[in-house]
Amino acid sequence: MAFTMTPVGRVEGGRDVPEDDDWGASRARIALDPEQFDGEALMGLEAFSHAEVIYVFDRVTDAQIVTGARHPRGNTDWPRIGIFAQRGKNRPNRIGVTVCRIVAVDGLNLEVEGLDAIDGTPVLDIKPVMAGFAPRGEHREPDWSRQIMERYW
Repeated sequence: MAFTMTPVGRVEGGRDVPEDDDWGASRARIALDPEQFDGEALMGLEAFSHAEVIYVFDRVTDAQIVTGARHPRGNTDWPRIGIFAQRGKNRPNRIGVTVCRIVAVDGLNLEVEGLDAIDGTPVLDIKPVMAGFAPRGEHREPDWSRQIMERYW
């Protein structure tokens, strides 16, 4: 089964090179497609502190896709794990998801901070972050994942 998706908008500004770390202060704008949306599409989003942005790693080639296991970031000090146990960009469907801080909403533009997508990236969807959808119960993760995140934001 195949799906066709049309981006709702694109990332403008922020970084133009995909790098692994220091995304926390990165500011970018998500510009909605005016052919699909009017100013009401983002109405009410300014009441939220954060948004979940779903986007496509459109610059990952077919040859770069990983479907099995690998060491995260190629670091052999970390265990070899399957692609679905990590958050790398070389995913089978090239889908990225980030929770970022809402800075401003203006018409068809959403300014955010901490979006780890680069200039020109197609955005598939935007959702407000609501506490009721946060993980319930105990959160756990291995030590290597904490090490990755030390410099990420």
